[in-house]
Amino acid sequence: MKKALLPVAILAALPAVAMADVQIYGRANISVDLLDDGADFSEVAMSSNSSRLGFRASRDFDGITAIMQIEQEIDYSNQGSNWASRDTFAGVRGNFGMVRLGKFDTPFKRARGPANLFGDQLGDMRNLTRAGDGRFDERTPNTVHYQTPDFNGLQFNLAYSLHEGSDPSADGDDNAWSFSVTYKVGDFDINAAYENYEENRSRGGRDAIRLAASYKISDVTLVGFFQTVDHDNDAFDSDVFGFGASWSFSEKMSVKGHWLRRSADPADSDSDMLALGLEYRIGRQLRLYGNYALVANDDNVALTPWAQARTTGRSGSAGDTASGFSLGLRFDF
Repeated sequence: MKKALLPVAILAALPAVAMADVQIYGRANISVDLLDDGADFSEVAMSSNSSRLGFRASRDFDGITAIMQIEQEIDYSNQGSNWASRDTFAGVRGNFGMVRLGKFDTPFKRARGPANLFGDQLGDMRNLTRAGDGRFDERTPNTVHYQTPDFNGLQFNLAYSLHEGSDPSADGDDNAWSFSVTYKVGDFDINAAYENYEENRSRGGRDAIRLAASYKISDVTLVGFFQTVDHDNDAFDSDVFGFGASWSFSEKMSVKGHWLRRSADPADSDSDMLALGLEYRIGRQLRLYGNYALVANDDNVALTPWAQARTTGRSGSAGDTASGFSLGLRFDF
């Protein structure tokens, strides 16, 4: 069956699973951006920003609920899609917690949540945390994930990714572990995570520790972030740290900003990112936003504030300051 016909086939099959709770959902997140690499490139571009279409189903069996999800990326800027390219899994949940198998965000990746002010937008923190071969924030394949029940705001997540290909590697070193502890109570939210990729994994062996926290004071939310990466190749070691805040100054309007620094090996490979944004929520599912972001690079690095979670593919210029201005629309359905 051709990929283009798969969604139609699923919809046609829905009456046969009427006893299950089936949901169709998605997100259209599109922006028009003015991008400047600080050297020779300065252009207006359109970007589709982690837009997606998904299908969820669940059914209860005497206290144990079967769950499944199929989610694909949708490229609104260029009429493209990639079937089941995002979080796609099946599993069960109950009083024991949740177990699922498939391809999805690791606990480490999700642990950035409390500090994730610019997720899927210009200025996303992943432009620094997901750089080069020392990158993290991945969606691992062939993964088994266990999540504990919620213990008064405290929760644990453990995921094991068996291997990247269809067959396990001969020496058994093509696997990955991801672990997180999350604690949310009242206006305080903190996540801590550890992740390890074995030596035969894509981009080499590496591990990292991450901390992200937020605290809400009235209409203001303060956030902080730290990540340290240790790679088998010392040239890819790095630390990322920073802070930010958001302020909801009216029922529908908010302003936000963060500063992050990536301190990396070798010498002259550091980058600083600054992002500022204004958001207007027309309703719970529809928002308009405007962002400005820049990344100031040392001589041996060429990061940009637009590379991650967006279809814009323009690379940066080493030693220059890459900047952008973005106007976007996000519709969740």
